Amino acid sequence: MTPESFDTADATALRRAYFADIAGRFWKRPVTEAEIDQGLQDFPDDGLVPPAGLFVVGRLDGAALACGGIRLLDPATAELTRVYVDQRARGTGGGAALLEVLEEAGRSMGAERVRLDTRSDLVEARALYARHGYAEIPAYNSGPYAQHWFEKRLV
Repeated sequence: MTPESFDTADATALRRAYFADIAGRFWKRPVTEAEIDQGLQDFPDDGLVPPAGLFVVGRLDGAALACGGIRLLDPATAELTRVYVDQRARGTGGGAALLEVLEEAGRSMGAERVRLDTRSDLVEARALYARHGYAEIPAYNSGPYAQHWFEKRLV
């Protein structure tokens, strides 16, 4: 897992795969390239740059197969976003490694807690967060696809 600009070729491919996965699951059909383009436009990643954000890419045997971002919502609260592990790397510990790196980045930004939102159909993600100490909390945002909200203390 290494920090990387969200607009490199590998990071862009992973963000596109992320949108294809989550949109396809939501709509219960394959998504088009145009729909992925629209998703990237509607939900930009421009907050994932230092000093108040970070994007990381995880590689397995040289292949970029995981990504995630963290950004400060306020001086004490960071938020995870774009957390994605390609199907070829699921079950290898990549999700746990991704969370560890992102949480450490949050600490280095001064965050005392990290939050995230997710959907009901993303059961693997919800299980990952629960396994790593994230507890469900009341809604902290009104995102159009947010159905579950989680938080973990970093201090």
